[in-house]
Amino acid sequence: GFRLVIDRGFAQSGGDIGRWFEYLLGVVIVMALATASRFYFVSWLGERVVADLRSAVVNNLLRLSPSYFEANRPAEVASRLTADTTLIEQAVGTTASVALRNLVLAIGGITYLFTLAPKLAAMLLLGIPLILGPILFIGRRLRDMSRQSQDRIADVGVIIDEVLGAMKIVQAFGQEKREGQRFSGAVEYAFTTAKTRIRTRAILTAVLIFVIFGAITLIMWQGALDVQAGRMTGGTIFAFVVTGGFVAGALGALTEVYGDLVRSAGAAQRLAELLSEQPGIAAPTKPIALPTPSEGRVAFEHVTFRYPTRPETKALADFTLSIEPGETVAVVGPSAAGKSTLFQLIQRFYDPEAGTVRVDGVALPDADPADVRGRIAMVPQETVIFAASARDNLRYGRWDASDEELWAAAESANAAEFLHKLPQGLETFMGEGGARLSGGQRQRLAIARAILRNAPILLLDEATSALDAESERLVQDALEKLMVGRTTIVIAHRLATVRAANRIIVMDEGRILEEGRHDALANAGGLYSRLAKLQFDN
Repeated sequence: GFRLVIDRGFAQSGGDIGRWFEYLLGVVIVMALATASRFYFVSWLGERVVADLRSAVVNNLLRLSPSYFEANRPAEVASRLTADTTLIEQAVGTTASVALRNLVLAIGGITYLFTLAPKLAAMLLLGIPLILGPILFIGRRLRDMSRQSQDRIADVGVIIDEVLGAMKIVQAFGQEKREGQRFSGAVEYAFTTAKTRIRTRAILTAVLIFVIFGAITLIMWQGALDVQAGRMTGGTIFAFVVTGGFVAGALGALTEVYGDLVRSAGAAQRLAELLSEQPGIAAPTKPIALPTPSEGRVAFEHVTFRYPTRPETKALADFTLSIEPGETVAVVGPSAAGKSTLFQLIQRFYDPEAGTVRVDGVALPDADPADVRGRIAMVPQETVIFAASARDNLRYGRWDASDEELWAAAESANAAEFLHKLPQGLETFMGEGGARLSGGQRQRLAIARAILRNAPILLLDEATSALDAESERLVQDALEKLMVGRTTIVIAHRLATVRAANRIIVMDEGRILEEGRHDALANAGGLYSRLAKLQFDN
C-alpha cells in the first residue's frame, strides 16, 4: 500500500492519489476487524481450555487416596490450580493471540519482502539460524527456572494459608513477628528465584534483539546502495523498510512470547503431574457385589498396617476383630493405639500390608470402594462444616433428601430448634468451618447428616472438646438415637457411651489388650482401669 501510494499516487494526478489512500484505508479496516476477531476467539479459547483443565485436575484429585494428600501439601496443590492455571490461561489466551498475530505478520511480511526484493529478503532469512540458536540453548534453562519459580510461589501460598487458618493461635502465642519474618523469607526466596529467571530471559531478549535488528540494519544498508545504483525505486525501499520493521517487530515480539510460553510450560508440567497421578485405592476390574440387604457385619482378620508417612511404626499388628450386625463396640486406648486406623481401613482409604478387612463377608480389595463407603456413615471427631448453606451441609449425607427428610433428621439429632432460629433457616450460610455455630451445634449437624445417610454401619469418633451440660445432653441423646439398629464402632470419650456398648475393646500399640464390659474391665486392674480413672467421670 505504501509503495503504491509513493510510486503511483505521487506520480499521477491529484484525483488518483485519493484512490490509493482509499485502498490503504480499506487495508486498515480489514486489519482492525481481523484483530478484533482474533482477540475474541483466541481469548475465548484460553478461558475454555483453563476451565476444562481445572475441572479435569479437580476430578482427578477427587479420585486420589488420602495418602496422596498426606505426602503433598493441600495448599501447594491449590496453588497449582490457581497460579499455574492463570499462567496457562495467559499463554493460551493473551500470549497465543499475540503469537498468532506476530507469526502471521512475520510470515506474510517475509513473503511480501520476497516479492519486493528477493535478494534482500534472502539475506534476512540467513539470520534465522542466529535467532534459533539462543532460543533453543537458553529456552531449556528458562523452562526449568520457570518451574522452580512456580514452586517457590506455591511455598508462599502454603505459608499464608496456614497462618490465616490459625490466626488465633498465632496471636495467642504472640508469634506475629516470627510468622511475618517466615513469610518475608519465603517471599524473598521466591523473588530471588524469579530474579534469576528474569535475568536469563533478559539476556535472551537482548541477544535476539541485537541479532534481528542488526540484520535489518545491514539489509537496509544494502538496499540503500541498490537505490543509489538505480536497481530499486524509492517506493520499493520504503515499503521494504516499513515491512521489514513490521517483520523485525514481529520477530522481537515472538521472542517475548517464547519466554512467556516457556514459563507456562513449567506450570503445565506441574499440572500434568496432577493429571497423571493415579489413585492408590481403586475398584477391581470385576468387583464383587456386597450382599443386599446389608447385614452390617465387619471383620478384621490378622491385619497389619503401617501408614505410608510412618513406615517405621505399625499402626496395627496382627489385629483380629469380628463385629456382629447391630452390635455396638466401643474402642478405647491411649493416643496412637491404632483406634482411628480401624476407621481408615474400614472405609478403605488404605489397604493393609497383611491380613484382610471384610464388610458383610466380602474382602474390601474385591469390592468397589464406592459401594463399601455407601454402607457407612461417619461422625468424625473434628466436625467438618462446609462454607455453604445449612441445607447443603445436611444434604451431604444424602443429596437427594427432601425438606421433610432434612427436618426429620434434624429433629432426631436435636438440631431442629437452632436451625429454625437461623436468619434464613436452612438457607443460612454457615461460614467457613461453620463459624456461625457453636461446638455442640456443629456436632448435632454432623449427626443429622449421618442420620440422612441411613447406613447400616456407623463409625463414631466422639469429640473430646468440652461442652456445657445442656449441649452434652443433647449430643448424647442424638447419638443414642443414631446408633439404634446399626452396627456401631465408636472411639469413646464419654462414660455413657462405654457403659452402653455391647463390648469394649482396649487397644495399645495396634493390638487388643482387653475386651469386655465396663464394670468387669474397670475392676480388672488393667489398662482400661487406669484409662477409666483418667478419662471418664466416675
